[in-house]
Formats: sequence, structure tokens, C-alpha cells
Amino acid sequence: MDLRNVAIIAHVDHGKTTLVDRLLQQSGVYRENQRVVERAMDSNDLERERGITILAKAASVEWQGTRINIVDTPGHADFGGEVERILNMVDGALVLVDAAEGPLPQTKFVVSKALKMGLKPIVVINKVDRSDARPTQVVNEVFDLFAALDASDEQLDFPILYGSAKQGWMSEKLDGPQDQGMKPLFDLVLKHVKPPVVEQGPFRLLGTIIEANNYLGRIITGRITSGAVKPNQAVKVLDREGKLIETGRITKVLAFRGLERQPVDVAEAGDIVALAGLPNATVAMTICDPSVETPIPAQPIDPPTLAMTFRVNDSPLAGTEGSKVTGRMIRDRLLREAEGNVALRVRESDDKDAMEVAGRGELQLGILIETMRREGFELSVSRPKVLLRRNEAGELEEPIEEVVIDVDEEHSGVVVQKMSERKAEMTEMRPSGGGRVRLVFHAPTRGLIGYQGELLTDTRGTAIMNRLFHGYAPHKGAIQGRRNGVLISNDKGEAVAYALWNLEDRGPMMIEPGWKVYTGMIVGEHTRDNDLIVNVLKGKQLTNIRTTSKDEAVRLTPPIKMTLEKALAYIQDDELVEVTPSSIRLRKKLLDENDRKKAERTKEAETV
Repeated sequence: MDLRNVAIIAHVDHGKTTLVDRLLQQSGVYRENQRVVERAMDSNDLERERGITILAKAASVEWQGTRINIVDTPGHADFGGEVERILNMVDGALVLVDAAEGPLPQTKFVVSKALKMGLKPIVVINKVDRSDARPTQVVNEVFDLFAALDASDEQLDFPILYGSAKQGWMSEKLDGPQDQGMKPLFDLVLKHVKPPVVEQGPFRLLGTIIEANNYLGRIITGRITSGAVKPNQAVKVLDREGKLIETGRITKVLAFRGLERQPVDVAEAGDIVALAGLPNATVAMTICDPSVETPIPAQPIDPPTLAMTFRVNDSPLAGTEGSKVTGRMIRDRLLREAEGNVALRVRESDDKDAMEVAGRGELQLGILIETMRREGFELSVSRPKVLLRRNEAGELEEPIEEVVIDVDEEHSGVVVQKMSERKAEMTEMRPSGGGRVRLVFHAPTRGLIGYQGELLTDTRGTAIMNRLFHGYAPHKGAIQGRRNGVLISNDKGEAVAYALWNLEDRGPMMIEPGWKVYTGMIVGEHTRDNDLIVNVLKGKQLTNIRTTSKDEAVRLTPPIKMTLEKALAYIQDDELVEVTPSSIRLRKKLLDENDRKKAERTKEAETV
């Protein structure tokens, strides 16, 4: 059977997963009367909630006797570890762009990698049914983007389709017919994307996607470069340098059929398959016949830029809300995650009962924590810290990101001011239409921790921020952190409305009446720069003297709602976020006030 391997590249929320749904429906993968889940390829709960694709997935459709393998790539730069490897498996790319928003930074991130690999793109302008669509300008912006990324003349001569994945149609002309469904897209893929290049020789496959399966063990997905593979075949695994990692036998060969993976008796060169049976093989390694000596060239994996410490929850409320609370459970879960996610690095921390997890960004680490808490884990996590490195001259360097912010003109001043406070350098400022401005900065990753929430507050929710790893640069010096101290509970119990009401002039609260608190837990933000210990359990003294009714009712200001991302950005180095399946609490690392004073004195003595 003829084969085509295609990746879909798009910015977050530009409609690529919806497009795949339509391709599956119109190629006959689903029966006429089958109930279809919306956004079938976003199979993870968090992916559905956030509307983003986190893990790369593959599907396969048949069109006029040709099998088309479609690989859905993550559009968010935090999951870039997935992207660069997926593109090695395919021979063409659909670049999907929103007809109103145009190409955005994450499109740039993935497209630049695709162009470098020599893939010839097909540009699909989606959502042309939007009231604010501007398809012609967007096509020009895509051309400018490709040119800026050093696309070849052949790559710049890209075919264009217009349509609406949601409505289920595509057309070669902007005002073309809408009754052909996805046929123009299928036809263009067959015409424009070349069949996979098959090399002669024994079996070889480059590991591209890795996952851990409870029944089959480690599963490696990749494209067969040469030869064929069958179950029970003897193979060996080579790393990027050609060193032997392991020898073994393939227990199962799984091919993609629709959204499902089905066992097959043999898979030929050019097809994308998943292999089980090799416990030590991982991404960027070559799985091959025992006679092969040279590995397939592979891209190294980008380094993590942020690290956090995951530790056992040792608060007085530990074990009351979650079912998985021990250090061994947390350790095993993190090591299992690292097995299936090469962009994460997990190692034992210097503290006992703690693991250090390094990743590409706050979003990636935040999603890992959110997934664990839904699985019933209780843990406490530290503030994310940026991973610095020393160059050959011994100078300290830190990761820098390219930050693109689209904002209404009236709010551009406050954005520029806040970004400069965070040691960012502005590289571009231009109008982006509709009274909006596009600001481009190079900013240290350190300075961006927690800025997303502040940006939305400053711009009344109108700004869109996108980030992209740019490279390492000399350390930019100290960045001003949180200026306010916190209010700390002095006792264990349930918060009382009267006590919270009396403390309102001290600062905004983070808890509500009836919430469980304990000594050392953070209950609010102090209006000044120092920490203050307060009593949130103190009820009103009851007397037999009658009072006017207005004195009885306590009206409280609504508390600050702490989401996981907001809490991680808010805490300081001496604080932790306690995460359980039902609560997110902030606390001091050392719960006892005397221990905190002792640690402070030790720290002062060390800096003298």
C-alpha cells in the first residue's frame, strides 16, 4: 500500500486537533452512527480542559488506496522536546494558521525546525468563518515568517488551502466551494507530500516517542528507515554515539489504524510503528538488526531550564485528603514519568524524602503536579528555580526566552515597564492591527516566573503572551521578587470569620471561614514587607449584653484565590506549596517560628 507521513504544525488553539477529527470522520474511520468524542486526539483530561496538546500522538487514515499517517505535534514550546523528534518521522507538514491571529511564536518554533529538516509545508488557513478573519494578510505574514526563517525557494512556493475545520470543509480558493468537505486537503497531501524514502539494508528504526505501558512495558514509536520488523525478531539498541545499550527481542509490533494501535505480523520500511519488548531503549536511540553497526543520526534533546523539588507532605494535615503520601510512592511515580517524557530530568535531591525535577518550563511542571494530584498524591513543592550554567570562560549564564506580547495600545506602557523591571530587553514594537501592539522581548526565564497572572491583571485580560527558548546569555543580576510579607497562622484549627474580619486591615486573606489551618501555614498577604504571625482562630467573646444587629454580621472581603500556577510563582525560597487532591495551601518550609529565626540567623552569618 502507498504511504504518506504528515505532521500537523500549529500554534496552541489554532484548531489542529479539530482538523484531525474531521479527517478521521470523512475518511470513514468512524462508522456513520458512531458516537464521536470531540477533539479525539486530546485524550488526556488536562489536554481537554486547557485546550492544548501535550503529548504527540499518531493516527492513520486511508484515502483512495493510500495510507496517510498523521502525527499531531504539541504547539507549546514547553513541550518542544516532543516536536523536534516527531518531524524526523514525516515527509511533509501541514502548517495550520488561524485566519484572524496569524502565525504566532510557537508556530515559528515548530516551523523553523521543520524548514531546517527540509520539509515542504502545505499552509492551511483555518477558521476563515471568523468575523475578524483576515486570510490574505495572514498568508503574507506566513510568507514573511518562512522567509525570515531562511526557507528555500521551493519551501516558499507553498500550496495554500482555506477552510474551517469546525464546519468540516477546505478549498483551494478563498471564496471556493464549501461542499467538497476535506477532499481538497486529502488530494493535496497525496500530490504534494512524497512517499517515505526507503533505504536498502537490514531493519533500522529511530526511537521518536516513548511511553510506559502497564501491560507491554516500555513502548517506542518511530519510522522504519530500512528493512522490516516482525514480533519475536532479535534486535539491538545503539545510542547516538553508536554504543551498544541492549540486545533483545521485539514482543509486539503495533501499527496505527485510525486512532487505535493494532498488532501486525510484519511492518515494512517507511511505516510508523510502535515496538514493545525493549526495557532500556529510549528516544534518539536506533533499534536495529544485530548486523548494523552505525546508528541513525539523531538530534540531541534540548536541556531543561527550570527545576523544582518535590517532597513528602509533612504538614499537620498530611494524609487527610490524599491516598498516596509516602516518599517511595512519589519517587516511583516521578521515575515512571521520566521514563515516558524525555524533556524531564528526575534525580534524588540532597534532602531526604525529596526529588528534584527539571523541565522546560512552568507549564510542563505545573501539568505534572496537576496530574499527580488527580491521581490521589499529596506532596509539597518548592519555588521553581532556573538552571544556570558556566561557559568555558567560567562565567555564569542563564536561559533567555523570546517573549511576544500582543496587547491593546493603551496597556503597552505598563507591559514595557514591568518587563524592564524583570531585566527584559525589547527587540521589536509594531502595530498588529485593530488598535493592538506586538511587543517582542528577550527576557531571562527567572524574570518570567509568575508574570502571566500579573500581565492579565495589568491589561484587564486583553494581553496574549507567548514564550520561546532563545538560548543562554550572561547572568543579568538580581531581579526584584515579591515585595510583600505574608500572614502566618500561629495555631492549628478551623478559621473563624470574626478573626478574619479583624485581620482585614493587615492585608488580603487567602483562606475562608471554616478552612483548616495549622501553625506555619500562610493565610494571607501582609500589607508590609515583613512576615506577621496572626491568630485566625479567635472567636468573638460572648457576653450577656445586647448589641445592635449590624454589629453581629461580619462581612468579609473575598479572599485571593490561589491556583497552582499562581501559588508556585507567589512563594519565596523559604516557602512551599502543599498540593493535595482537594486543596492547594501555602506554608513556610519551617513551620516552627523558632526554627525560622534560627535559620535566618545562620543565613545572615554565612553572608557576612
